[in-house]
Amino acid sequence: MSATMKRGASLLALAVLAAALGACTIPRPGPTMNEIFAGSVMREGNAYIVAVGDRVNRAADVTPALGFSEDLRRARLLGGDTIRVGDEIAVTVFENVPEGLLTTAESAGTTLDQIQVDSQGFIYVPFAGRIRAAGQTPEGLRATIARQLDEQTPDPQVYVSRTGGDGASVSLVGRLGAQGVYPIERPTRSLTAMIARAGGVTVAPQVAQVTVTRGSISDRVWLEDLFSHPELDIALRGGDRVLVQEDTRRFTILGATGAQDRIQFDTPTITAVEALARVGGLDPTRADPTGVFVFRNEPQDIARSVLEMPHLIGDQRLVYVLDLTAPNGMFLARDFKIRDGDTVYVTEAAMVQWNRLISTLTGTLGATGSAVSLIEGAD
Repeated sequence: MSATMKRGASLLALAVLAAALGACTIPRPGPTMNEIFAGSVMREGNAYIVAVGDRVNRAADVTPALGFSEDLRRARLLGGDTIRVGDEIAVTVFENVPEGLLTTAESAGTTLDQIQVDSQGFIYVPFAGRIRAAGQTPEGLRATIARQLDEQTPDPQVYVSRTGGDGASVSLVGRLGAQGVYPIERPTRSLTAMIARAGGVTVAPQVAQVTVTRGSISDRVWLEDLFSHPELDIALRGGDRVLVQEDTRRFTILGATGAQDRIQFDTPTITAVEALARVGGLDPTRADPTGVFVFRNEPQDIARSVLEMPHLIGDQRLVYVLDLTAPNGMFLARDFKIRDGDTVYVTEAAMVQWNRLISTLTGTLGATGSAVSLIEGAD
């Protein structure tokens, strides 16, 4: 092969390899800091880039509030002998006159049995009329009937007893030792007592959530709050449905960290520092501590507060930036709360990207030199 042809072949080999290098993207774990900033609304992107400071932390610190409404909390404990819809009761009346309203000369007392409490909670007693029975104890109902009859017969003596009916019950399902339908009895009139009756929860208490549904009301609390806030340990009512479940919130962490993972919340709140610790912290050989990003879709009201843009319309894409090297950077990261669905991403240091480029170029140039040597050695 002539010298001219060899030089031409060498140049062609270099051109092919250079073109291949130009067409390739150097492998990396994700976008660089500059590429993320290029997606800012200020640069015709579709996300707002927000540097985290004390004011932003306060505006974005919205932890999901769990608790029981006033309608559930104001209910009083039921008595163990409370009469309920569907119960059957017996009413015995004694009168102090020979010929009374319900008695005769031969019998000073008469018993009205198999009186069923109707769907609206009432019973009917002759001469006393329609009386509300549901929610009363037998003693309370006795006094009510006696008061009604006293207007027509002197000093009537009344005795009331429950003769049938299952009473009030509560259904418990979910992460419990023994799911089922349980009657409301004197020892199990409160929520925590009923949960204990069902064998307790089978998940870690700090991630257990308890939902109580009563009619059209459905409220949820953290299990631990039932003990730290006794007013949340509500009285139960017949027909209540109790669901115990594990916290389902998740966040994703990617980039130059010890590991990449989708992580479940194991406490009610997790900060940015705690989120990084869950995966072994920043990778000391790759991470850029000035580039810790949190990607989040913020509701309209929170976005307005964070961005100080009161006329902003609709939910917004926000990218929060944490600089751990700032004088108060670690404190800010310790106060920044991670929320359900967040993506935490740590960028690589510029030197790591540069070294990767140099390594790629070195390998490419080595391959090119080998190709040229092969061409020149062929004759």
